Amino acid sequence: MTNSTLLLPQYHKYLNGAPVPFSRRTRRNSELCLVVLVFISLTIICFGALFYLPEFKATYGGTINNVYKHIQNAGPELLLPAHGNSRHDGVLEDPHAAWDKQILSAKIDEDYSDKRKVLERPDTGNAVKRHIINNSSINFEAESIVEHVETSQTYENSELRQRRNKVKEMMKHGWDNYVKYAWGKNELKPVSKRDHSGSVFGSANMGATIVDSLDTLLIMGLHDEYKLGRDWVANNFTLENVKIDISVFETNIRFIGGFLTCYAMTGDIIFRDKADYIAKKLLPAFQTPTGIPYSLVNLKSGNSKNYLWASGGSSILSEFGTLHLEFVYLSDITGNDIYRQKVDHIRQFVRSLDRPNGLYPNFLNPITGKWGQRHVSLGGLGDSFYEYLLKAYIQSNGKDLIARDMFDDAMASVMDNLVQTSSTGLTYLADMRFDRLEHKMDHLSCFAGGMFALAGETLGSDASKHYTDLGASLTETCHVAYDKTATKLGPEAFRFTDNYEAVAVRGTEKYNILRPETVESYFVLWRLTHDNKYREWGWEAVQAFEKHCRVSGGYSGIKDVYQIDSSKDDVQQSYFFAETLKYLYLLFSDDNLIPLDKWVFNSEAHPLPVKELNTQYRMHQSVV
Repeated sequence: MTNSTLLLPQYHKYLNGAPVPFSRRTRRNSELCLVVLVFISLTIICFGALFYLPEFKATYGGTINNVYKHIQNAGPELLLPAHGNSRHDGVLEDPHAAWDKQILSAKIDEDYSDKRKVLERPDTGNAVKRHIINNSSINFEAESIVEHVETSQTYENSELRQRRNKVKEMMKHGWDNYVKYAWGKNELKPVSKRDHSGSVFGSANMGATIVDSLDTLLIMGLHDEYKLGRDWVANNFTLENVKIDISVFETNIRFIGGFLTCYAMTGDIIFRDKADYIAKKLLPAFQTPTGIPYSLVNLKSGNSKNYLWASGGSSILSEFGTLHLEFVYLSDITGNDIYRQKVDHIRQFVRSLDRPNGLYPNFLNPITGKWGQRHVSLGGLGDSFYEYLLKAYIQSNGKDLIARDMFDDAMASVMDNLVQTSSTGLTYLADMRFDRLEHKMDHLSCFAGGMFALAGETLGSDASKHYTDLGASLTETCHVAYDKTATKLGPEAFRFTDNYEAVAVRGTEKYNILRPETVESYFVLWRLTHDNKYREWGWEAVQAFEKHCRVSGGYSGIKDVYQIDSSKDDVQQSYFFAETLKYLYLLFSDDNLIPLDKWVFNSEAHPLPVKELNTQYRMHQSVV
């Protein structure tokens, strides 16, 4: 019997070749096969796509074997990897974070680059993060205050970021040329491309530019450059071979101040010990009948003296009055009270003297204790004495009431005698010589805009509003002096007469030597008011420095700000790194980078921590 005998009669006709029609059951089977094929195809496609996910491709190499091992061990992080599963320079980081940050930054740049608008961002909390800085001879923990510089700017516009990066590039350009042509020397001649032996420290190889630059390098996040400078300090810095007379004032604000800031920022004791070492070398200058120190001390012999030109060998107000911040802090971190005793005695002695018209003359004889020539100024010879009264009060967290009283009393006399208004309404600070006003304002006086504004913010006295307004007015006058020049850089001094205002008249007043005082006030006023004009004025200064002072070997001062093609003075000042570029960088940075309620800048722009408010004060245990 064949199989055909089993067929029903109605199907016999199809055995002879007639086509068999599809039944409903046959169609269901076909559709099921199609669905299965589609499912298999999609599964293959999805599995293959795993190899192209950024985290799989970057982290596991994209190979079948590596991905299979990953899947074997997979938990909930299979498609959403846990934080820290990729590495960049040995540091764990989240691949999604980097990828998303790029997309977000690009979107922000697209949406807001033309609006010049800085968006509000959420509080990032404590910006202090820890890093390990490895050194061939030492491994120390640095508390970085700059980590958020690159990471917390996500919500700012690209223009602000570009401006900050430009200042950083300027720092890198000047520093690299110093390293190349004058390493270990005090300063660089950027046109001649050799070391400058005519600085305030002469030919002594004290590395002034290195020490002045260290904290700026840290703040800008230039860690390789910082490490190079730190290694030089550790291995090469010494005063044992310095046989010349050096300035007590300049050595204090640049070297002691610079080392103290680096110690506060990093906790590296080598900086504390270097500051202590230098301060001990300066102590012979204080051995006078009055305790008012001489201006110069010979580090080899300890012999001290004053400048012959300084009113019959007098000490200078802005020099002996600009030691307090550094010496008090040094006592607190070393436990050696000798430094505090020296500066406290200076203050007590000066406070006991009679003052003509309530003003402090610029010269004081350290032997007789009498005032010298009756010259009063908030510019050269007087400026930072007043600055340090205010800042000592701030540094003490409001506990140094003597400093506050001295500041308020002095400023009342300054406002009565020296603050003047021009015929067009510009506010300026005149000098006084033998009770007669000289209507000239030094570039050095332009720091006073920031000083008065800071006083209005911190003192809380009846004069606060007047201080704030005066600070803004003085800063505007200094900007006008810049704006009136062909180069848009301010002159060394400018005068006010019936014929001209805020203009340098004498040839010896027309130069610009990369000074920081005007941009210092821009920075302080920006922080206190958030008026964007101060950032715009600061950017004008950046462009002017770039156009007229930049050379292939660094940055040079110019001899005439009123001439577009002025000749260069061929000096790259160390304070250009310590002050000018630092203030400009901070001007375009977030307020949390060196906040003014936790740091106070010394006269060389080295920030020192505020006692009790800043955990980086690092009080010595014997002082606590």
